[in-house]
Amino acid sequence: MIPPAQAPQFLAAHGWAGAEIRPLAGDASFRRYFRIHGRDGRTAVLMDAPPAHEDVGPFLAVAGHLLDRGFSPPKPIAVDRELGLLLLEDFGDDRVGPLLLREPGREREIYESAVDILARVASEPAPTDLGRYDEPAMTREVALFTEWYAPALGLDVDEAGFFQAWRECWADVLTVVENEPVLVLRDFHADNLMVVPGRRDLGLLDFQDALAGHPAYDLVSLLEDARRDVALALEAAMFDRYAEASKVRDRALFRAHYEILGAQRNTKILGIFTRLWKRDGKPHYLPLQPRVWAYLERNLSHPSLAPLRAWFDANVPTEKRADAWRREAAA
Repeated sequence: MIPPAQAPQFLAAHGWAGAEIRPLAGDASFRRYFRIHGRDGRTAVLMDAPPAHEDVGPFLAVAGHLLDRGFSPPKPIAVDRELGLLLLEDFGDDRVGPLLLREPGREREIYESAVDILARVASEPAPTDLGRYDEPAMTREVALFTEWYAPALGLDVDEAGFFQAWRECWADVLTVVENEPVLVLRDFHADNLMVVPGRRDLGLLDFQDALAGHPAYDLVSLLEDARRDVALALEAAMFDRYAEASKVRDRALFRAHYEILGAQRNTKILGIFTRLWKRDGKPHYLPLQPRVWAYLERNLSHPSLAPLRAWFDANVPTEKRADAWRREAAA
């Protein structure tokens, strides 16, 4: 977490000369974050997004869309696209995930706020310049399971059958994406939400990969969180709250879509966590896999996912799920 060499010059050019740069966080991408402490007591956050690997354009575009509609992404203070440097509003340190470890009594209140944000986001069509979260996009993502998870666990799987099962399961979901897409932030979960002092809305982070997709995607991302357990009773209450706020006409159908998209997301995450381990040398995501497997197996129990459940039963034995990575990592 050494600051980029150009950071002091960038900061000086935008009124932050002599500011102290302290490491803040990294994530599963190439982006890094630093907290900037100005001489006058101001603070801000520096995003370092190396242009060879990251494009700050989508972040700025989605942030602008959200700000225009009264949501709370961090406001850009200064931008250098060529260097991949963004100076952003500082939301503080109260990410929802860690905050709820300290203050579990606030869980329902915070989840209600998050669900209400999603209902507001879904109340209008997606921006017309966004790409679609369509079949090619979702197929690329679930392919991470056969590309990374399967070989890492020594599985010889039926790839053609895998993709055919998905096509059978998500056809109705794709009809909604084609005809009534909404803005999907795509990584909407507790660690990307912040409680911001003096602000009613939760702060929104990590939305640069947003697409036009199905409204159930971000809801299942929130309620089937890879990083923390969400009680079934809370999940059910928040599902109903969203359905009521969004005036969902057919809750059973929406639930089916929720489970299908949960299965898609959880399958993708298992592939991503394995890739982070095998390719990127980041094994610290692996202990999250048992929780993700539990979500996926619950998704697969829904009747709408019968073809995919049959594929998993035939191709991924129980001993190659959940904690199986522990044996492989130790080998």
